[in-house]
Amino acid sequence: MEPVLIVLVVLVVVAFIALIKTIQVIPQASAAIVERFGRYTRTLNAGLNIVVPFIDRVRNRIDLREQVVPFPPQPVITQDNLVVNIDTVIYYQVTDARAATYEVASYIQAIEQLTVTTLRNIIGSMDLESTLTSREVINAGLRGVLDEATGKWGIRVNRVELKAIEPPTSIQDSMEKQMRADRDKRAAILTAEGQRQAQILKAEGEKQAEVLKAEGEAQAAVLRADGEAAAIRTVFEAIHDGDADQKLLAYQYLQTLPELAKGDSNKLWIIPSEVGDALKGLGGAFTGLTGNGGGVNGGALAAPSVPPAAPAATQVPIDPAAGPRPVDVEKGAARPRVDPAREYRKIDPE
Repeated sequence: MEPVLIVLVVLVVVAFIALIKTIQVIPQASAAIVERFGRYTRTLNAGLNIVVPFIDRVRNRIDLREQVVPFPPQPVITQDNLVVNIDTVIYYQVTDARAATYEVASYIQAIEQLTVTTLRNIIGSMDLESTLTSREVINAGLRGVLDEATGKWGIRVNRVELKAIEPPTSIQDSMEKQMRADRDKRAAILTAEGQRQAQILKAEGEKQAEVLKAEGEAQAAVLRADGEAAAIRTVFEAIHDGDADQKLLAYQYLQTLPELAKGDSNKLWIIPSEVGDALKGLGGAFTGLTGNGGGVNGGALAAPSVPPAAPAATQVPIDPAAGPRPVDVEKGAARPRVDPAREYRKIDPE
């Protein structure tokens, strides 16, 4: 019984192994290549698959999802003979598992070498400044070349990115100095423009202030003139309404004369010839009052004192034939003739 038992156990183990090899479960977004006696038979897709055990062999399983492969920095020479190190990143996806298995031995290594050679061709026709500012152009050129070359490998390159472009250290220092000088230049220009604008605004503000001040002074002068005109008009209307006679006006005229002598600097002042007429009119008024009424309350009303006549040395003679013509008594020569409508007497206050 023991040999039979051993044979049964062996058969069960072989059957279990054959069952395992017969049933193949492929995950989603994956594919498997099946070879029969070393020859490609078919591609297993995601799900449950049945193969012939011990005859069909699953060679490898390929991930059909998009893959990201970073490549190490590669030295590239630009058109102006500068060596720059460029890091690249490739985004690819396997579209044909059979071609990716049999058309190229190692598609990752093939993509890397193709990327390096294509990058050198593109960068070799550009200078350093264009290389640093034309990433999109370089990416588009790389993707076009890689798509065309990897299409027969069953691989589609979705994106190619330049992760870093590192120029030499000396070039980096020069670029930093240049950028710093450009920034300082822009800062100086902005500062000068700001100061210029500030000066312009300040001048405009001062101009506007002067204009407003002049307008205010003009309006104030107009208002003062209007006020004085209104005051004069009011006084004139009041005098006109009060019907003042000549005697009242002469009295008011005499009351304003002492104002002319005020002040320490007044050594010599001129009295118009109308003062005599005013005094005569005022004296006649008082004489009439004294002769008619005999004074106030029965008493005698004294005539107002009339200033004495000026000394002969200070009187100004009047020529009746030629009109008023003042004569300077100190020098004995006649002064130029003045307006006949007005006669002046020179009086020394001392």
